[in-house]
Amino acid sequence: MERVECWMKFEERTLSTEQIFTGKIISVQVDEVELPDGKLAKRELVKHPGAVAIIALTEDKKIVLVEQYRKPLERTMLEIPAGKIEPGEEPKLTAIRELEEETGYRANSFEYLQTFSTSPGFADEIIHLYVAKELEKVEQPATGDEDEFIEVLEVTVEEAEEFIANERIYDAKTVAAVWYVKNL
Repeated sequence: MERVECWMKFEERTLSTEQIFTGKIISVQVDEVELPDGKLAKRELVKHPGAVAIIALTEDKKIVLVEQYRKPLERTMLEIPAGKIEPGEEPKLTAIRELEEETGYRANSFEYLQTFSTSPGFADEIIHLYVAKELEKVEQPATGDEDEFIEVLEVTVEEAEEFIANERIYDAKTVAAVWYVKNL
C-alpha cells in the first residue's frame, strides 16, 4: 500500500469550518465532516504552528532540562527545551534559537531526529525533535520570552528516570528524550 494511500484510509471529508477563536499561539475551529460511511460528525480542532524540542547533551551525557510552570496542568515540570516555530522560520533555526534562549547553550552538533504529532485526536501540532551535542555556554545568550520563568538543570539518565517515576517529568516529548538517551 502506498504511503499517501495509507494516510487517507478512513478519510473524513470537511464540509464546513467555523472559526471559534484565534489567539497568539493557537486557533480553535469546529469542522463538520462526512465520515467514511456517509454520516455527518463535528470535530473540534486546535490549530498550532508547530514546535521544536531539543535533546541537549553535555559532554558527560547529562540531559539539559528546563523547569517551568505549566498553567494548563497547574504545576511545575521538568522538560527538554522546546518552543513554537515562528511564521516562516525553519524548524532547525527555531531549535537553535530556543536552545540558546532557554538554556544559554549553543551546540556545535545539531542533528534532526524525528517529527511527531502531540495530540492527534484534537490538535494538529507537530514537534520536530533535534539532538544537540558539543554544547558551549554563551556569554550573553539571547533573551527568551518575557513571560517565561525558567531554571536550567543538567541531569543524568538515572536522575531523569527517577523524575519520570515521580512525575516531575510528565510530558511525552521529554519521556521519549530520556528513553532515547538511555539507548544511546
